[in-house]
Amino acid sequence: MNLPYILDSSRPKLAAGCRWGGTEESPVVLFPEGAIRVRGTGRKILELCDGTRSFSELVGRLQQLYTNASPSQIREDAALFLQQLHEKRILDY
Repeated sequence: MNLPYILDSSRPKLAAGCRWGGTEESPVVLFPEGAIRVRGTGRKILELCDGTRSFSELVGRLQQLYTNASPSQIREDAALFLQQLHEKRILDY
């Protein structure tokens, strides 16, 4: 499987023109073309994407939160999720 291109040192953050919206119970990410609702693990990942944490630090934090999941699976899933948002121009790194 080809892993998405993201470096351990990359510092993911919301792209220019994107921001959090909605409510605390039902947050959304607003972007120029619309909005996406984020829940569960996706929300946890995006909340960690503040531009200060590296991808490696983000994965480490997820491993602390999801101790029953394999570290390599967490890394792969997070990279794929971030890549999908990057392709939609919602996330920069």
